[in-house]
Amino acid sequence: MGTVLSISPATKKGSIMDSEVAGDGGKNDKSLKRHSMFVSLSWKKLVASSAKKSAKKVNPNPLPAPSSQVAQLNIENTRKTHQTEEKKPKVPIPVPVPTVPKQNGDAAVQNGRLSTVQKQPSSLSLVSPRRIVIQASTGELLRCLGDFMCRRCFKLKELNSAEVILWFRNIDRTLLIQGWQDQGFITPANVVFVYLLCEDTIADSVDSPAELQGTFQTCLYLAYSYMGNEISYPLKPFMIDSNKDVFWETSLRIINRMSAKMLQLNADPHFFTEVFQDLKNQRDSSEANLDR
Repeated sequence: MGTVLSISPATKKGSIMDSEVAGDGGKNDKSLKRHSMFVSLSWKKLVASSAKKSAKKVNPNPLPAPSSQVAQLNIENTRKTHQTEEKKPKVPIPVPVPTVPKQNGDAAVQNGRLSTVQKQPSSLSLVSPRRIVIQASTGELLRCLGDFMCRRCFKLKELNSAEVILWFRNIDRTLLIQGWQDQGFITPANVVFVYLLCEDTIADSVDSPAELQGTFQTCLYLAYSYMGNEISYPLKPFMIDSNKDVFWETSLRIINRMSAKMLQLNADPHFFTEVFQDLKNQRDSSEANLDR
């Protein structure tokens, strides 16, 4: 008897498929290996190219900032200018000096022709006026004031300058003793102020010593009130009880008429000098010269 062999077709088929699958898996593994190799090579090239580009863009030696260059150029230009100025010779700048012809017949060139220049008389003097200096002591001015009063009131034959000066000094001494003032009022400037008021107020028709004294003391009261160092002064040394109404009337009349001149005497030195000189001229001609 012979041996029977049986072969299953399913197993045979399955083995064949398995061998095909195994063959396909090997092929896929090879393709994957090749693909990964290509990817790695391309990545290395990309990294190398980017590194080269970055190396080209970076500058290891940067240029200096524009501000530093400008400062350096300014320093060099300043040094060059100083060197050129030192090399140049220093020449004085010519200044034109005006000339004035010395004579009437001096010649001048006009439009290429010689002509004579004639001096025109000028109404303005180029020379400053001569300064006049006048000096006088307080006693001398008081004596001049007394002489003026005696000359103006010629009807009072017994009046003398010493009496007028005594009226003035008694009032000033009384104010000092009673404490109405700390220092005396009689100074050259104040005597000139009193003369300004008396010259306008006292008339030559006065024929009574009492009337003259009342008018004179009214002028003194206004002078003390205007020129004195104190704020106010009492009325008693200046006003006589018998002529109160006359005192105030005379005061108002003097104020209305002489206010402008009183202000001018303190503000205008030329006017003060004129009044000062006028007072000195009131001295008696028979007396010695007060300027000596």
